[in-house]
Amino acid sequence: MNVLLLGATGFSGKEVLNELLSKNHNVTIITRNKSSVDSKQENLTVLEGNVLHENLINDAVKNQDAVINCLGIGGKGNARPNSLVSDATRLLVNSMKHSNVKRLVCMSNVGAGDSMHFQPWIFKKVILPYFMKWLKVIIDDKNIMEPLIIDSNLDWTILRFPNIVNKTPKGKITTSFDGKGLKMSITNKDLAQFMVAQLNDNKFIHKAPSVSN
Repeated sequence: MNVLLLGATGFSGKEVLNELLSKNHNVTIITRNKSSVDSKQENLTVLEGNVLHENLINDAVKNQDAVINCLGIGGKGNARPNSLVSDATRLLVNSMKHSNVKRLVCMSNVGAGDSMHFQPWIFKKVILPYFMKWLKVIIDDKNIMEPLIIDSNLDWTILRFPNIVNKTPKGKITTSFDGKGLKMSITNKDLAQFMVAQLNDNKFIHKAPSVSN
């Protein structure tokens, strides 16, 4: 399968890239710095540039069978509002429509969209706005991103993840729409395997489950 991967140099994007290549997909990625990626890897095409450049996104989407969006912003210590993910997703969705590329698998966060409803009151009213402002910035951007995807005519799947940890994979995945059974974290490897598996799985098309170990 020909797959465009956005966010391939990020914490989880790197793992998703490795998983795609291990499954022999033909992968195209976009990076600001081409020298930061081993572009000699088999089945990998590296485009250098900014994901907010419309022409670059249009060129990258052409001839793809699917897109995986792992773009992320911020992190601990960064509490400034940032619209990178939603701005890039707007360009991506429009480009996919134009090129008739239907399948989109997108990374989001537990707490985005209606998944905020099953978060504890103290998290919503105290912890997030006062002690985890950096996470609020991420969720705010994903709350703009998600409707852009949901309101499209694409075959989309949005996967909302909790804390992502770089630990030994557990090989066990829990999906939830109401928070029941959901754990506090997921390993990076389990996340990558689950995201890539969605390319050939229709179970969560037009759905946005929360996903943990």
